[in-house]
Amino acid sequence: MAEAKRIVDALVRARRGGLAALGGVALVVGLGALALRRGGTGEDAARPFAAADLDEDEATLMLRAMVAATAADGVIDARERERLERALAEAGIGVPERQWLERELADPASIDEIADRVSTPETAARIYAAARLAVDPDTMQERTFLAMLAEALDLDREAISRIEADVADNSGSL
Repeated sequence: MAEAKRIVDALVRARRGGLAALGGVALVVGLGALALRRGGTGEDAARPFAAADLDEDEATLMLRAMVAATAADGVIDARERERLERALAEAGIGVPERQWLERELADPASIDEIADRVSTPETAARIYAAARLAVDPDTMQERTFLAMLAEALDLDREAISRIEADVADNSGSL
C-alpha cells in the first residue's frame, strides 16, 4: 500500500500526542533501534534513526501489527474509532487507503502472518514497537497478544523490556 508510512505516522502521532515533532515513524524506528542496543556506547548508540529508510512493505507490516494489536481484545471502541478517523483525516489519507484499513480491521492479520514476514532482529523490534505503541495493554487479550507477538518475532526479554520502558518513560510527554 502506497500510503502505509503516512498512516503509521498519523496513527502513532494521534495515539501519542505531543510527539509530532519527532514523527510517528521515527518514533517506531527509534524504539526498535534502542531495543537492540547493547550497552550505551559504540556504533549502535551513535547510529541515527533512519526513518526515511523504512520501505512501504515494512510500513504496511507495521500497520498490520498495529491493527492486530488494536483488535486483540475483540473490540474497536468508539474512542479508538474516533482517534483513527481523526488521524486519517488530519493526514489526508484517501479513500482507497481507508478502505484497505477497514478491511484489515474487519479481518486483522494473525501473529503468524505478521511474524512470517519478518527476517531480521531489527525489523522484529520495529514491528513489536509499532504494535506496542498502538495499544495501552490494559486487557488480558492485549497483553497476551503482545507476549505472543514478541515470542513469534523471537525478541529477547531485554529488547522487550527496553521498548516497554521507553514507551512508559515517554508516555507523559507523548
